[in-house]
Amino acid sequence: MHDLVAITALGGSEPRIDTVGTVTCSEVPGVALASVAARLDQEKKAAKALTKLTGSPAPGVGRFDGAPVAAFWTGPDQWIAEAPFESHEDLAEQAKAALGDTASVSEQTDAWTRFDLGGAQVLAVLELLCPLDTRKMTYGDAARTSIHHLGCFVLCRSPEAYSLYGPRSSAGSLHHAIVTAMRSAL
Repeated sequence: MHDLVAITALGGSEPRIDTVGTVTCSEVPGVALASVAARLDQEKKAAKALTKLTGSPAPGVGRFDGAPVAAFWTGPDQWIAEAPFESHEDLAEQAKAALGDTASVSEQTDAWTRFDLGGAQVLAVLELLCPLDTRKMTYGDAARTSIHHLGCFVLCRSPEAYSLYGPRSSAGSLHHAIVTAMRSAL
């Protein structure tokens, strides 16, 4: 029998937390993710079903909303649903059940990694990381961008708190870019 041990995207048994000045970068492994893409001629029904799943209207361009299941916009009639892994380990199955034949749903939990950045000077760090005008972002804004040559998503959770999603296979490179920006900005 195998004795498997779960590890974080950065290879640790516990999430990595780095603090430089007033900004903290926290690895967040406890998130379940599922992609949702409305099927042709089912866009309105899929959005309505997603609204029921998240308890909030299906997010439009550049937005995210919902709790405990949230969704953020990734493209026309496409979203990524996120929820706490502890209570929604089977998020993709829940989404498939909720959306039925109106959308294609795929498991994304182990495809992405999330880092939360927070602190009084977080915007100075984000300015070095990506070309987004994060100073104009407000709660509920979500954007696709490039960070360190990686396709990423940035979600504004408050004026001093942001979540960054990047490919899990590049977690080390993304983390290095974040910490380097923190050290450079602060």
